[in-house]
Amino acid sequence: MILFPAIDLKAGQCVRLQQGEMDRATTFSDDPGATAAGFAAMGFQWLHVVDLDGAFAGESRNGDAIDAILTATDKPVQLGGGVRTMAQIEAWLDKGVARVILGTAAAKNPELVRQGCKAFPGRVAVGIDARDGMVAVAGWADTTALPALDLALRFEDTGVAAIIHTDISRDGMLAGLNLGETCAIAAAVSAPVIASGGFSGMDDIARLTAPAAAKLHGAIIGRALYDGRLDPVAALSAVAEAA
Repeated sequence: MILFPAIDLKAGQCVRLQQGEMDRATTFSDDPGATAAGFAAMGFQWLHVVDLDGAFAGESRNGDAIDAILTATDKPVQLGGGVRTMAQIEAWLDKGVARVILGTAAAKNPELVRQGCKAFPGRVAVGIDARDGMVAVAGWADTTALPALDLALRFEDTGVAAIIHTDISRDGMLAGLNLGETCAIAAAVSAPVIASGGFSGMDDIARLTAPAAAKLHGAIIGRALYDGRLDPVAALSAVAEAA
């Protein structure tokens, strides 16, 4: 079980949104590099970074902030937000990103996932962001008629590095992870599955380390970590003890 601290970038700052709405952003830091270094010092082994502006624009909008994160720590970074082409995938991997997350592109251009996985084995992940079980794209602005599980199954034979399932309605709300839907996806596919959206604290750690969640690869932590609701030492210790 891997815990991924989230660094969501908006206009070069580290923010947390509520339910994916850009006008409901809380700024926690104007120094993404220092934030990344801080998480590494706490003992986290991976970082989850999202270019929020890029997700809407379809191309990078926080390149300097991402460069600062990559410079500040040697921990592996998974990056999403605005990655829509092979050239963009390759550029970020060349810069030192460990794996790139395809979200909107996965829903609208599944062939890109297949090409990326073939060209860069183990370095392309799929982000499935869902509202009421249906896939949302373009920075969560548009909800499709495609069920999240159906999208996950499309990539069963591609060799994706991971599938990251986010429940938009819970994201930033501290309402608890939607482990029901996330575990259903994990049971249906062979790729590692990561839970995201609504992480609330040690109660979620207990749920993640219970037998029912044994197939999950990890979870993304956002607001609960930034506002002090989660003790990172206690969380990492609990996960290590359960391993």
